[in-house]
Amino acid sequence: MSQLQRQDERSGATAAERVIKVSLGTRSYDILIGPGLIDEAGHEIARRLPGARAAVVTDETVGTLHLERLRSALSAAGIDSTPIVLPAGETTKSFEHLMRLVDEILAARLERGDIVVALGGGVIGDLAGFAASITRRGMRFVQVPTSLLAQVDSSVGGKTGINSRHGKNLIGAFSQPSLVIADTALLDTLSRREFAAGYAEVVKYGLIDRPTFFDWLDRNREAVFAGGSARVEAIAESCNAKAEVVATDEREEGQRALLNLGHTFGHALESACRYDAARLVHGEAVAIGTVLAHRFSVRLGLCPEADAERAEAHLAAAGLPTRIGAIPGDPMDADRLLGSIGQDKKVVRGSLTFILTRGIGKAFVAHDVDPAAVRDFLAEEVAR
Repeated sequence: MSQLQRQDERSGATAAERVIKVSLGTRSYDILIGPGLIDEAGHEIARRLPGARAAVVTDETVGTLHLERLRSALSAAGIDSTPIVLPAGETTKSFEHLMRLVDEILAARLERGDIVVALGGGVIGDLAGFAASITRRGMRFVQVPTSLLAQVDSSVGGKTGINSRHGKNLIGAFSQPSLVIADTALLDTLSRREFAAGYAEVVKYGLIDRPTFFDWLDRNREAVFAGGSARVEAIAESCNAKAEVVATDEREEGQRALLNLGHTFGHALESACRYDAARLVHGEAVAIGTVLAHRFSVRLGLCPEADAERAEAHLAAAGLPTRIGAIPGDPMDADRLLGSIGQDKKVVRGSLTFILTRGIGKAFVAHDVDPAAVRDFLAEEVAR
């Protein structure tokens, strides 16, 4: 693991403890990571996007906590802002709220050269980014993620969109932000359940291809939850892992698909729960899906059982669900889950594609996975 680095503010650089660059040529951008950065947001935005006005998009929960603080920071840097507050929850990623958001941006008479600032978790980031990509045929946007999941995953890489009745994230666009500001101190307002849900995405990076990072998490999990330098380091390492993949495969035509470890199963579980956060939130679905991906790999003779057990034990120790049976409410149906998987974005010409693994840090893209084998596996897992 690398050491924390603070750039010298006197040189005009950011006060962030870590700066990760997503290298995409003329569309490259920085991810700023560290505590207290929301108060520097106006300065950071103004020096990169001078003269811009802003729409600040948030939800009712986050807005109560952080909206005025962010608007004050923008105002201090001479940035005029219009707040747009939406309902909290996954169901906000809909056509209804997309249309409302676009209409309010236009009503504020914001121009193409102005910016949309997403203040919130993954739902707000995905929705606001998509709205920016289609309003006036493309506005710039800035991510200010307030959840761990958003800081390490959804705010980075340019995936934006909304959900459909056919499945999660099926409507959207690749649209890169101009800047990501990850204030790690904002995570102190999260419940332990919300933080754990984001931690599932942190663990994912170690399980994909960074076994030394997974080992580090095994030793430092409690410190990451506690905050401080370990939390900053875990977020930075996660962002660096994603930035490297995005730089080589921006539109998920190859290697970037690995970032979906656990998501094919997980998205199907979310759909079956009708995105009811009382039953299951995204990170919890990813945790269960990650365990299922490892167990399915064991079933296919690809992964040592000990590695699957180790991955499951780590996620369970973090307070995450690891079995389908742990989801409250009505029991799951294997055929319905398989139907949702058939709508997954990674399906190619009707063939099922999964991210499977040969062990800790050895994930790979598996094409033409037998649906009957998946259905039999799910039936057994549902019955456990």
